[in-house]
Amino acid sequence: MKKIIISLSVLLLLIGVTNAQETIYPAKTQKGIIFLKNGTVHVGNGTVIENATIKLNNGKIEEVGNNIAIPQGDVQVFDATGKHIYPGLILPASNLGLQEISGVRATTDFNEIGEMNPSIRSIAAYNADSKITNTLRSNGILLAHTAPVGALLAGQSSVVQLDAWHWEDAAYKMDNGMHIYLPSLLGRPGGRLGALFAQFMPQAPTDPLKAALDRIEIVKEYFRQAKVYIDNTPKESNLKLEAARGLFQKKQKLFLHGNQVKQMLLAIDFVKEFGFDVVIVGGSESWQIANLLKQHNISVILSQMHNLPTLDDDDVDMPYKAPAVLQKAGVLFCINDDDPQNRGRNLAFNAGTAAAYGLTKEEALSAITLNAAKILGTEQTTGSIEKGKDANIIISTGDILDMHTSIVEHAFIQGRKIILDDKHKQLYERYKHKYSIK
Repeated sequence: MKKIIISLSVLLLLIGVTNAQETIYPAKTQKGIIFLKNGTVHVGNGTVIENATIKLNNGKIEEVGNNIAIPQGDVQVFDATGKHIYPGLILPASNLGLQEISGVRATTDFNEIGEMNPSIRSIAAYNADSKITNTLRSNGILLAHTAPVGALLAGQSSVVQLDAWHWEDAAYKMDNGMHIYLPSLLGRPGGRLGALFAQFMPQAPTDPLKAALDRIEIVKEYFRQAKVYIDNTPKESNLKLEAARGLFQKKQKLFLHGNQVKQMLLAIDFVKEFGFDVVIVGGSESWQIANLLKQHNISVILSQMHNLPTLDDDDVDMPYKAPAVLQKAGVLFCINDDDPQNRGRNLAFNAGTAAAYGLTKEEALSAITLNAAKILGTEQTTGSIEKGKDANIIISTGDILDMHTSIVEHAFIQGRKIILDDKHKQLYERYKHKYSIK
């Protein structure tokens, strides 16, 4: 009898869990023609078209402008009168789909053992069923760049679209970059309390700066060996050396994670010695060497706007002003949101802050759409509302950069109208019902 009771309890629990799951699923391939009419179209390249119409066909943007006739018949029409139409936002650096809950090891799969893992591919571990994904879509983020994390050479990243059954469906641009996490080049522990901590810490047996440079030399030596391997015809394939082929063939970019000026100067060494296309991820001090970065064609992903300045003597609002400094210097940059509490949801509002500190609204929009697409190598298919590109589009009741008015009503990924429900909205409705809140 006891066993029967336990079995029934388990059954009821399973039924409850099943009923608690969200009915959020990927949309079917777009069929027919869709028109978005009478909206204010923010193209993403700085252009704004008032009272415009967009024609979507087979997942692509077929027309965009003011004088587009809408035929009678079997077409879908969305009236965007008084609303704003934007390209889908792009989260340019994240571990989306690789980590669900940081405190639960079973939901974390973003790193591997060891320091040198060039052949690791993040896309193979991507979880398209992540609950985080739906919360991003509700804030207008339709694509994301998901990357492995590691002690040094972490592996390869991919761009994913956020409406998929599995990783094969999600893959938008596979293996577009390799990631290096640069060691600190400070002679003591970093951060504002570094000097204080250093007083109470035992002296390290080796020079930490030399140790950091030695680790960088290991990476450089790997690329030197890879170049020899790629320039010749090897009899046997070497997976680790083969992984660098895309970098040497300019099919991939090298993403170097670091915030210090000294780390970014190392990035220039990689450009000079190997000729790689280099992107700085983090870059809180990049404004100090903006002209140098422009000279060497190095792009920047600014990781976090809502943050304290890196150095004690920096202006307190320096993180807000950094995008404007890079814009003025002509550096290709984009804006990210890597706050572990937000998980990327505040991307648009980070750009909004930059718009209040020197960027125009359209420049700030480009920093989370077209600029991000250029840095990730997807500008031919997304990042702006232009003829021939994928129909990755959002419609907002207000300014997407303003948290007070930004409400995403509709979103399309490759022409598919996606469901904009998520766990947060469901919990909101649940407790409104519980406490009879109208």
